[in-house]
Amino acid sequence: MDIPPQRVPADTLCALLEEFASRDGTDYGSRELSLEEKVAQLRGGLDSGAMKLLYDSDSEHWDLVDRDRAAALFAEDGA
Repeated sequence: MDIPPQRVPADTLCALLEEFASRDGTDYGSRELSLEEKVAQLRGGLDSGAMKLLYDSDSEHWDLVDRDRAAALFAEDGA
């Protein structure tokens, strides 16, 4: 399910973004960014709609994905 970021309490959203930004294998380009910079980039992506916050209630797993990947995931579920 696609969760609108404005429906998530601010402190919870911040914690989710910090956790995502600190995951191994998360790539932010050639320059290393601070955690605050990474979180700001992620927040900007959510605010612009370029990224989606997804939650799977069956597995109780959440993820941030770009909007094209989200659309593909929802298309797979509908097939």
